[in-house]
Amino acid sequence: QVQLVESGGGLVQAGGSLRLSCAASGRTVSSYAMGWFRQAPGKEREFVAAIRWSGGITYYIDSVKGRFTISRDNAKNTVYLQMNSLKPEDTAVYYCAADRYYRGGYYFTADYWGQGTQVTVSS
Repeated sequence: QVQLVESGGGLVQAGGSLRLSCAASGRTVSSYAMGWFRQAPGKEREFVAAIRWSGGITYYIDSVKGRFTISRDNAKNTVYLQMNSLKPEDTAVYYCAADRYYRGGYYFTADYWGQGTQVTVSS
């Protein structure tokens, strides 16, 4: 079992920055790839970024490349999403997720989800 708890969301003006954190706990959490998803009102949940626990290999969707950075601190079992140059279209609930058998790229199948944290970007 893996438990995920997100934090760091909030209200920011366009062009601003936020850093989301996801604290993971569980006996085998180090064997999971970690990812971030987001869901805007009236839209489907969308994959945003992923990172493997070993090697730090990362993947991003095109709309956030160059603006968002996913990273992890294995000692703290925590994954981060640094979001810079935020746009109003980034407004969504952001979810942390864990994938035991991540295949790379956008082929992320979440085995566990966090509760989500709201990010609102005003224009």
